[in-house]
Amino acid sequence: MPDDERTPSPEEMLRVIEEQQVATTKYLYGNQLLLYVPWGVAWLLGFTAYFLHYGLDGRPYAPISATQALAVLMIAQLVAGALVAYGIGRMNRAVRGGSKAQGTMYGYAWFAGMTLVVIIATRLSPLLPPHETGLVWAGASLTIVAVMYMAGGAVWLNWRMFFIGVWVAAVNGLGVLLGAGWHALLTAVLLGGGFIAAGIWLRWRA
Repeated sequence: MPDDERTPSPEEMLRVIEEQQVATTKYLYGNQLLLYVPWGVAWLLGFTAYFLHYGLDGRPYAPISATQALAVLMIAQLVAGALVAYGIGRMNRAVRGGSKAQGTMYGYAWFAGMTLVVIIATRLSPLLPPHETGLVWAGASLTIVAVMYMAGGAVWLNWRMFFIGVWVAAVNGLGVLLGAGWHALLTAVLLGGGFIAAGIWLRWRA
């Protein structure tokens, strides 16, 4: 009997089923590297620049202005947002019905939350010292990130996503209490580095 006509063994059939499950999971849930690592890199670069600007004792560690640190963070986040949007777009191609509507509303909630942060921070910034201004922008933005991750975990019953939101909230809250320099350092290391590690681990696990 030719090889292409023989009946596959149970082991071969099981291997094919497992391969198809892995391929389907990657297609539906996307590339975890694209969903986590871009944000991690953006925060690592941007908040490291802020940390070097602030220092821990009120004295800068490098000749980086607040404007330059903000530019690094904003450019990095724009690139990260584009990569994540691409990853989410690939995921949504396979989704229909109520789940797609949930994802659409969730995306609009992200946009609304970040827009509100810009409005509030822009209004309050002229009333605050420079260090506090940066802290308002960073703390408010990460608050939206934390809440949206926890809300997403609740909507899709995804405990992993929910606990990532809890982690962001804890690091952000501690950093705000400690001050601008510590907030930048903790965010760069624990959130920037943490998201990179999470993306790599989740991709390997998939």
